[in-house]
Amino acid sequence: MKTLDLSFKTSTNKVHHLKLHYANDNLSKDVVSKAMADLAATKLFVKDGENLVAEPLAAKYVETIETPIVTAPKA
Repeated sequence: MKTLDLSFKTSTNKVHHLKLHYANDNLSKDVVSKAMADLAATKLFVKDGENLVAEPLAAKYVETIETPIVTAPKA
């Protein structure tokens, strides 16, 4: 499964990640950059007075591969 991991600088200069599990996995750099800028402009993600997505930093796809070792028996 691929996850889109968006990194933002917060208003207190920390790094915050916004992970989207069901995002299109063929998005262009321009589309993602614009979406991140639009998200930052909304100022919707505020917690305890800190804007969590103040400035876009980076974006990447993260792919998780599961390798079962022991499986549960079927009931």
